[in-house]
Amino acid sequence: MKSIIGSIRQVFLIAIGLIPIIMNFSCTYSPPVFSSFDDYPIYSERDLEMVYTPEKTGFRIWSPAAEAAEVIIYNQWNDSIASRIIKMEPAVSGTWMATYKGDNIGKYYTFKVKYQGKWLAESPGIYAKATSVNGKKAYIFDPSQTNPKDWSTDVKPKLNSFADIVLYELQIRDMSINPNSGIKEKGKYLGLAEENTVNADGFSTGLAHLKEMGVTHIHILPCFDFRSIDETRLSENKYNWGYDPENFNIPEGSFSTDPYDPIIRVIEMKQMIQNMHKNGMRVVMDVVYNHTGVSKNSNFNRIAPGYFYRQTKDGKFSNASGCGNETASERPMMRQYIVESVKYWVKEYHIDGFRFDLMGIHDVETMNLVKNELQQIDPTLFVYGEGWLAGDSPLPEKLRAIKSNIPLMSGIAAFCDEMRDGLKGHWGDLLDRGFVSGKPNMEESVKFGIVGAGKHQDIDYSRVNYSKSPWTISPLQCINYVSCHDNHTLYDKLRLSVPEASQLDLIKMNRLANLIVLTSQGIPFLHNGVEFLRSKKGVENSFESPDDINQIDWNLKTINSSEVVFYKNLIQLRKAHPAFRMCSAEEVNKNLRFLKGIEPGVIAYTINARSVGDTWNKVLLIFNGNSEPVQVKCPQPGYKILYDGFRFVNDSIPFESAQMVKVPAISGMILVVD
Repeated sequence: MKSIIGSIRQVFLIAIGLIPIIMNFSCTYSPPVFSSFDDYPIYSERDLEMVYTPEKTGFRIWSPAAEAAEVIIYNQWNDSIASRIIKMEPAVSGTWMATYKGDNIGKYYTFKVKYQGKWLAESPGIYAKATSVNGKKAYIFDPSQTNPKDWSTDVKPKLNSFADIVLYELQIRDMSINPNSGIKEKGKYLGLAEENTVNADGFSTGLAHLKEMGVTHIHILPCFDFRSIDETRLSENKYNWGYDPENFNIPEGSFSTDPYDPIIRVIEMKQMIQNMHKNGMRVVMDVVYNHTGVSKNSNFNRIAPGYFYRQTKDGKFSNASGCGNETASERPMMRQYIVESVKYWVKEYHIDGFRFDLMGIHDVETMNLVKNELQQIDPTLFVYGEGWLAGDSPLPEKLRAIKSNIPLMSGIAAFCDEMRDGLKGHWGDLLDRGFVSGKPNMEESVKFGIVGAGKHQDIDYSRVNYSKSPWTISPLQCINYVSCHDNHTLYDKLRLSVPEASQLDLIKMNRLANLIVLTSQGIPFLHNGVEFLRSKKGVENSFESPDDINQIDWNLKTINSSEVVFYKNLIQLRKAHPAFRMCSAEEVNKNLRFLKGIEPGVIAYTINARSVGDTWNKVLLIFNGNSEPVQVKCPQPGYKILYDGFRFVNDSIPFESAQMVKVPAISGMILVVD
């Protein structure tokens, strides 16, 4: 009888958890069995992965298939022996929790997960907001201590409409590293925050140059924490664009004055943004959520193996990024991660917009959620990206955030490669030419961009280079450009594809290309240095080339100062006249009409400017890509020449209505009726 009572008592105590399970029972946690990643639970709270208070630090990771998990505490960034290991306990919705009592500010931590019987390598997790040098250990800190002076009163420049945006793309190091930049903190966040800097000849550089140009949005190449730069060996001056993400929510340490201090990089990036706002410019962050710098050993894969990536039918990493893997934005926790990450950059760093690298890898639903969530915070936050992939993906085409699906993503824009290659030639063919370099039959591709990639009665879509149908529902979904960080600079592309061209003709081609971009409907995008004929010495893919290839040579601003003036005047013209900034496809179709019966290699069109609120009545734009002058008949009386192919005319020049307009070779003209 006693043995029976004893057995009953033991079962009771086991049931209420007062003693461990023994004998034929195991005290090891057994994770749920999932038939697929679709069965993984969703955790929607916002306390992943570290929450600090002076009384305690809370830790929580999401790892549904884990068998065990630990938080490992270190006193210093370079400690190899932990000061404490804290066992995490399984909790709700696939999460694991632990609490570290006391004020632990200034300590470092990592997570370690046991999966399929093996302990995976340590990681800082995927939600870390501050890390050690090179991002290997996360850091316990108080977010309120990371703000520069007057951060709470930071005010972003006013933006009435996306139509008012002029994008300018740059890389932080490029802008200041040249000896003639006149900038003290070369290659750093703070270098781009310095005001009133000049080169040896007194021409403005850095932030002062951007302000002088009049651009509205500074598109900054990756400045989240990326893998390719060893932050402990910065004296080696290794270079990389940074499209190899490691920690998505942390600023890159190589741009800070002290990468060993986890807080300095945060403060200095905020100072850069703060000074850009102060000087009238918004900041766009180039984000790369479509892949990680490594696959199997990434922070994502060390927390929830396989879940955050797409797989091929044979279970391998799919590779639409061309970088070894692609993330699975359609899975709820990856989608949530992307959305929460961009919201964090907006709220914590006051970022004003995002350019999504290889946006076509992401799914339409995720991109719409990103846009909707951001615009609930601030409707002037701008979202755009590359509407393509670098390889095939298991994600069905109808779900991809590609150009052809842009009509499904209201308020999101994509790059118009039709105009880009129509103007200068195919990006992958060094010798191919475009409209500005004399290639025939490129007019429709250029016109496609002029109307903002939408439906227009005057375009023959069968003759457009890539898309055979419109892909926007609004011109504000179209980013018009002719060059960016990828591939050759515009000057190098023209120089190499037209080797017989004189320097004067190369300048004219450069001017004509961005004259078209900056007067087109949609949103114009300029590559850093195009305004003074930037060269990368013929290097096509400079993602890891040294500074002497990538740096902005501020001597070029002195040499080509007249080109800088041209670009500056053109930007001012665009900003002053809504004729170039129509907001709807209906306005474009009603008010923009291409002239017919003109000779090949020429594009001419009129805009009914007054009907869109302009001070002008009409505008006539004529672009001549031929190597000889052309004659174009003015469509009505009263036009005056505003830009004559060489210069902006202070007092517009009138001429007789019956007179033919003579357009110089490789140039454009702007004529207006008051």
